[in-house]
Amino acid sequence: MTTAKAPHWRRLDGRTIAITTVTLVGFTAMAGFSLTTVTWFLGIPLDSVLAWIVAGAVAVVAVGLVGDWLRWTRTRYRLSSDRLELHTGILVRRQRSLPRERIRSVDISAGLLLRACGLARVEIGTGAHVDKDETSLELDAVSQVEADRLRHELLDHAPAADATDGAIAELNRRWIWYAPLSVESFFLGSGAFGGVLSVADLFGVEGDALAWTYSLLDSMPLPAAILTVVAAGGVVGAGGALLLFVSTWWGYRLDREPGGTLRVRRGLLTTHSVSLAEHRLRGVEVVESFGHRLLGAARVDAIATGLADEEEGEESDHRTLLPNAPKALAHEVARVVLAENAAPTDPSVLRGHVRAARDRRLARALWLALVPAAAMATVGLLVTDVVTHIAWVWALTGIVLGVPSALDAYRNLGHGVSGRCLVARHGVLRRTTTVLRREGVIGWSVAQSVFQRRKGLITVTAVTAAGDGHYSVYDVDENSGLCFADTAVPELITPFLAPQPPD
Repeated sequence: MTTAKAPHWRRLDGRTIAITTVTLVGFTAMAGFSLTTVTWFLGIPLDSVLAWIVAGAVAVVAVGLVGDWLRWTRTRYRLSSDRLELHTGILVRRQRSLPRERIRSVDISAGLLLRACGLARVEIGTGAHVDKDETSLELDAVSQVEADRLRHELLDHAPAADATDGAIAELNRRWIWYAPLSVESFFLGSGAFGGVLSVADLFGVEGDALAWTYSLLDSMPLPAAILTVVAAGGVVGAGGALLLFVSTWWGYRLDREPGGTLRVRRGLLTTHSVSLAEHRLRGVEVVESFGHRLLGAARVDAIATGLADEEEGEESDHRTLLPNAPKALAHEVARVVLAENAAPTDPSVLRGHVRAARDRRLARALWLALVPAAAMATVGLLVTDVVTHIAWVWALTGIVLGVPSALDAYRNLGHGVSGRCLVARHGVLRRTTTVLRREGVIGWSVAQSVFQRRKGLITVTAVTAAGDGHYSVYDVDENSGLCFADTAVPELITPFLAPQPPD
């Protein structure tokens, strides 16, 4: 009787030591140049300063080189039939392992230096919503060939039924022009102003910069000054959003690979490869921000088990299967990814909600406009007319913006059943069409507030083990909502329904 030979331990690629050295040399050179420039401005003799800077740079590079060499010699991993093991640590040894059946994702990324050397960083995760250090392993770095081998072996599953391998979507350069209408444009435009002030403060001219800006705007009529500020922020924000889109999504391609895996590849300076096993996919979301709705664009996000929430400071694009692209393509990508005969995200699938849902939204908009205005008007009558003027401006703005938004929110409500999926839509500034595979729903939650009860409305929420865990159909009439839940997933909610009296 013979026993299976245990897989041998592997090391990280030795070229990572050279990359670390090059990175440290570049860092110390930039730091040394900055310190030399500052000391020259201060009038300090350069000969003594350069000696200390060079000695410090050599020490930093030497310590970093030795430390990375020790890390390389003390790090090893192996992939067996039932688990992936990783041993790390120099002074304190750490041994971690992940059972193969729990592995949900294999993400591959590579910056410029790694790509130049044919290397990649591999992150293997279980997707559990707990401490990332306990649920993922990182190999930094291995050869690109080894990274692909690990990805194929760890995510080799049976393909989905009725699915065809091959490319699903590729980047069209015209999509870049959707970027200026993204939410990031506003934050980038606002951040640019703060960045300019920070640079001015560094050189001690922050006060002069603010005084010059105030003088320039003060010389203009108020409408022109407001338009100038908005236009400047818009131009800077749009430019930043364009650069961010190109950096993140250049080279984008979505493929269905043999073995039942969806793979997204993207990135200009740093490339990313995100793989998702199709048997973990429970649905998709088609997301349309208000600006992208005006241009007929939408993006597609995955709803899947094993995609844990990104930690603060990390990228938030791991769920995105398609960046903002023409809406027709988004519907087609959703159909192909879910292996449906017809696009479940098509608006024709949706059933509208009763007028009571519209009335709720109109009442909410009017309350937000008139109640604060009435309170401010009362204060204005007692204190100063300035508050009275603020009150009527608030009321007028609230009605002009709130009523159309309420009507739009009502028009965007909808729910339905399409093939093997249930569909729900809601939202104004961020309209979201959620598609869930019916077999992925593990429960229903029915909620009814005091205000909903008066109008015969309920909120029906589908509970699933994927994505956010719960997806709601808002303000649907009671009979339609319960029938929808019972039709979408037969017999799951039936035991809790009150029996109908005989005719």
